[in-house]
Amino acid sequence: MSMNGCGEEFFSCKLVAFLVLVLVFLPQVVCKIPDVKCGTSDPLPILHKFHHPGDLTIAGIVSMMYIFSTPIMFIECPSMDLFDGTLFMIQIYQHVLALIFAVKEINENPKILPNLTLGFHIYNSYFNPRWTYQAALELFSTQGRFIPNYKCDNVNNPVAVIGGPTSVVCLHMVDTLCIYKIPQFIYGVAPVINKKSQTVLYHQMFPDVDHQYKGILQLLLHFRWTWIGVVSAHDDNGEKFIHTVVPMFAQRDICFDFMISMPQFTHSSDFDKKIDELIKTCNVIRNSTVNAMIVHGEIDTMLSLRMLPVYTDWGRSTNDKGKIWIMTSQMGFTSVSFQRNWDIDFLHGAISVAVHSKEVIGFQKFLQMIKPSLGNQYDFIREFWGDAFECSFLNPMIDVENGKICTGREKLETLPASVFEMSMTGHSYSVYTAVFAAAHALHAMHSSRFKHRAMVDEGRMKILSQQLWKLNHFVRSISFNTSAGGKVSFNENGEVEAGFDIMNWLTFPNQSFCRVKVGSIDPMAPQEEVLTISEEAIVWPNRFNQAQPLSLCNDNCPLGYRKAKKEGMPFCCYDCLPCPEGKISNQTDMDDCFPCPQDHYANLEQDSCIPKFISFLSYTEVLGISLATLALSFSFITALVLCIFIKHRDTPIVKANNRSLTFSLLISISLSFLCSLLFIGQPDKVTCLLRQTAFGIIFSVAVSCVLAKTTIVVLAFTVTKPTRKWVGKRQTLSIVSSCSFIQATLCGVWLTTSPPFPDLDMHSMTKEILLECNDGSVTMFYCVLGYMGVLAIVSFTVAFLARKLPDSFNEAKFITFSMLIFCSVWLSFVPTYLSTKGKYMVAVEIFSILASSAGLLGCIFFPKCYIIVVRPELNSKQQLRRRKH
Repeated sequence: MSMNGCGEEFFSCKLVAFLVLVLVFLPQVVCKIPDVKCGTSDPLPILHKFHHPGDLTIAGIVSMMYIFSTPIMFIECPSMDLFDGTLFMIQIYQHVLALIFAVKEINENPKILPNLTLGFHIYNSYFNPRWTYQAALELFSTQGRFIPNYKCDNVNNPVAVIGGPTSVVCLHMVDTLCIYKIPQFIYGVAPVINKKSQTVLYHQMFPDVDHQYKGILQLLLHFRWTWIGVVSAHDDNGEKFIHTVVPMFAQRDICFDFMISMPQFTHSSDFDKKIDELIKTCNVIRNSTVNAMIVHGEIDTMLSLRMLPVYTDWGRSTNDKGKIWIMTSQMGFTSVSFQRNWDIDFLHGAISVAVHSKEVIGFQKFLQMIKPSLGNQYDFIREFWGDAFECSFLNPMIDVENGKICTGREKLETLPASVFEMSMTGHSYSVYTAVFAAAHALHAMHSSRFKHRAMVDEGRMKILSQQLWKLNHFVRSISFNTSAGGKVSFNENGEVEAGFDIMNWLTFPNQSFCRVKVGSIDPMAPQEEVLTISEEAIVWPNRFNQAQPLSLCNDNCPLGYRKAKKEGMPFCCYDCLPCPEGKISNQTDMDDCFPCPQDHYANLEQDSCIPKFISFLSYTEVLGISLATLALSFSFITALVLCIFIKHRDTPIVKANNRSLTFSLLISISLSFLCSLLFIGQPDKVTCLLRQTAFGIIFSVAVSCVLAKTTIVVLAFTVTKPTRKWVGKRQTLSIVSSCSFIQATLCGVWLTTSPPFPDLDMHSMTKEILLECNDGSVTMFYCVLGYMGVLAIVSFTVAFLARKLPDSFNEAKFITFSMLIFCSVWLSFVPTYLSTKGKYMVAVEIFSILASSAGLLGCIFFPKCYIIVVRPELNSKQQLRRRKH
């Protein structure tokens, strides 16, 4: 703490100590010398106060007008000449009438404070700390004399004080009244007070402001107003609002284009300076791109707001009148005598938050019955009446030649709402409930056994005045319903437990307006139900043609795009970039795109996910039908060739080519064509197990037969005559069986360790889910395929070496060509298979099976079939021998 701060604190402590000494010892001196004459002039009297007697008195310290005065120089006694003038706030007069109406209802209700009557004493504090302090001290002075803490009568015994409507009035009121521990009801926003000992002595008729701020946040999020401005009062509450709201709103992606203070017109001396500040504020708002602005302040802030069209050129452009003003509940519509013709059209479509209130039955009728009288006690009302109707009552001291004379028969309901509202406002309702809260607390205190015994012993008035501090406890514990049906209770912080109403402002050409309830904020509701809003009931500014306005730094990022931060700009100002491939954004203004579920894929616009369809090579599509037809056709042709060979099995050409191997080869080739059908259709567990294994074993048998045929040919021409007996059926059988057994063993190990199974491949294809047979062990798959390749290469090598041997019909050459085709097909199969996806991988394997099998069938058997069927004359022993030589 600085030395200056320590000095101020020390001075404050001395001042409080001195004041306490004065309050303690002064009554004793006065009582001993009752006729003492004060040597100095009494302070300036409060000009506007209203007293109504009762057994118990409810005091009200209300600021209803600004009073401008020149500084007191302490050279001469202050006098009324020091006043420059007054500025009457006509709307605040309703607060006073609400207090009077509440007292009237309580006195007429036999269930509340029976045998006791309430009176009231209302002081005008003029929005000024000095007058507020004076009013607070005058409450504890003998009526008609300003001697603080000296009361020798029971005419004015305040049991509770209602203060407002601004936090400044309440702050200075609390400083004095907390010494007496008298219950205080604040109907404006609570002042910023650091002393906890003071906060327990006043009760707020205004709910917790945090609930209001959270409700406004929900309102902004509901309408997607993320680019806003803030206009606040330049005081402690304004600073507290900024420090509370900015981090809270920023956490929900709301940012601020500007945060400025609205100048407060409280003194005539700096009027020109305030006008310059107002013009600067106007320019900031006008140059901003925001459409929604939060205005936080109190009644004097509303007065400054209404000066915008008067002292600036605000409202001349359509854009000016298209701003959405979001006003906090602390503000009220103020009207002064000279501003009734000020333009309020710029507030059309505005939204304000108001303390939740009920329509009080009988209040409007009570207002209609209020009439001024010539009695001195009604001077308060008479002055209001003159300002409201712009007239003057007959007074010899006032020249009314050019003015209008008040008749007293004017009707308040004829005044525009901008001058005076007939329906009870939120502030007035708070005053109304404050009076009832004080009355119910007094009733509870009066009904307690301890209080009853004390009243009997020492008299009710004396005890009430001496034990006011106990009344605070009863205030915190009461809960009651007003005549309007509203429930009133206080929380542990002394704040009334209530919600807020959301009002929509409608203005009319005659400078009148109305506020329509379009929603509410209920802090007791679940999080998702805190805000209720009726969008169709809202009337927006004319600029938007009844379309919901947006308040964004830039246009929303459309579906299929994501936000990208702009350097050097607030976080809600951004560019829009399209989503990367495979990701979508299905809402506007998304921070990032997200991938679709595995069984969906992104559409072309990348704003939604489309379900993938299950894909497999089926018999119903052209490719599947074509491959199945080819397989069946080749199998039929192979079967036809087999029949031809069986029919001509005794002919030389069939006998010369080892009939058993020929028949085995034809059967395996036919089965190879048929096994390709296992690859077509929806995969299941059985077909997945049989696909590769059946293909591997059958093809191994076919290639083994080819190898055996080739080997027999080579051995027949290379071995010597004594060993030729070992070359025969036994050797061919051993070659075929041993080579096939090895493949069968590999397939058995495959099926035992990691067999193929049906699987869904969701990643290979963008728009398809592939229903396929997972090979299980890829290693075993390539082992089976590789073994077939080894057999084929060996067969090709042997056949190539035997191509020039003098075989009948040159079978070794035909085998060489067939194995060349076989190897070429399967060598090209591997890269093609790996480069395709989905059902086309299956089609590639089927095509390889058909092509390699057809190569064997065509190269080995078609030349022989040609001789058997077309050239039977060549199918003879003579021709066979001739070819051998």
